[in-house]
Amino acid sequence: MSQMLAFTLLMGILYIGDIISAKTKAWVSSVFVCAVLFIIGYWTIFPKNIVEVAGIPSVVATLLMYLLITNMGTLLSVKELINQWKTIVITLSGIAGIVVLLLTVGMLFFDLQTILVAIPPLVGGVVSSLIMSEAAQQAGLMSLSVLAILIYVMQGFAGYPLTSIMLKKEGKRMLANYRSGEWTPTNEQEQQKAIKEEDEEIPKLFAKVPKRYHTNFSRFFRLSIVGMFAYYVSVWLAPFVSVSPFVLCLLFGVIASSSGFLEKQPLQKANGFGFAILGLMLFIFDGLKNATPEMLKELLLPMVGIIVIGVFGMYVFSAIIGRLLGVSKEMAFAVSLTALYGFPADYIITNEVIQALTEDKKEQEALTSHMLPPMLVAGFITVTIVSVVLAGIFSSILSNL
Repeated sequence: MSQMLAFTLLMGILYIGDIISAKTKAWVSSVFVCAVLFIIGYWTIFPKNIVEVAGIPSVVATLLMYLLITNMGTLLSVKELINQWKTIVITLSGIAGIVVLLLTVGMLFFDLQTILVAIPPLVGGVVSSLIMSEAAQQAGLMSLSVLAILIYVMQGFAGYPLTSIMLKKEGKRMLANYRSGEWTPTNEQEQQKAIKEEDEEIPKLFAKVPKRYHTNFSRFFRLSIVGMFAYYVSVWLAPFVSVSPFVLCLLFGVIASSSGFLEKQPLQKANGFGFAILGLMLFIFDGLKNATPEMLKELLLPMVGIIVIGVFGMYVFSAIIGRLLGVSKEMAFAVSLTALYGFPADYIITNEVIQALTEDKKEQEALTSHMLPPMLVAGFITVTIVSVVLAGIFSSILSNL
């Protein structure tokens, strides 16, 4: 298959996802539609390496991840990041719900080894899935090794539509309050200030530099400096504590924006955001190439059972803690669901729901300030930190059984 044919086919899938999402007003997520079409493609005419053939190998996807996450950090302020403590507590409670229900109710249907292998991939990303897959292989449990990858690949089919439904309910409620004057976004004044700074397109540390030197390449250069710094700090910390460079990208993006080293959303201003999201989404769907019909048939029951029980536990625990903290059950469940997919799906689903709810820019900004920060923070807490810790603990237990 030629590069341009592969690229054209993949662009067609992404566009179909957008069309269906727009037609259904985000009740059916574009991410969900694309995932289904990718599965069909891999089972029929797609070569396994179609994403790489199209021009997005893993090394490019990793680069885009550094740039995108740092860029996302510029959407938040240090104050906003600190204010997300409720999100972190709710997210951890959702994960606790998964662990508790699977180790109790789940044990009535599946053995301990299956549960141990399944939990980390269910609450995390590719790293925790690979850790548990390798641990299962070393224990001689080949089918469970496949299950670890399969849960990672398929959990989004539950997460995407549920998140879209929860965010849409939350968005409608908040939008009604906003229009009636009952709700004013807490960061609206800061947001207006940020918009003014954004219009100037020059970060305050470089305010005296002539505007003609603020080119697209200068923005990419400063963005790459922050991403590089995040990578090396992660490497330096490795002997003492394992911290994902992507978590640091988010944190350093916040700091760089607040200090005036980066402007708000530099990737958008450098005209690179759309391509970066495109490349990263293709890389995520590339993981579906491992889900063969045979694998699905053999592991369908444990996979579905584990996901259903785990998600129910997540809902119950997050709703209870959310109520105690004054957060709606819809928003609490939505932030917990980020464990099933992480970034950038959390960003894409949130944005498409907001755009489906209203075309008014001010209302979109209000909903974005309410829903996007907790979704981003929750995604990084679950996928890049908690899931890896759980994988380390559970893989050790599995090897000692």
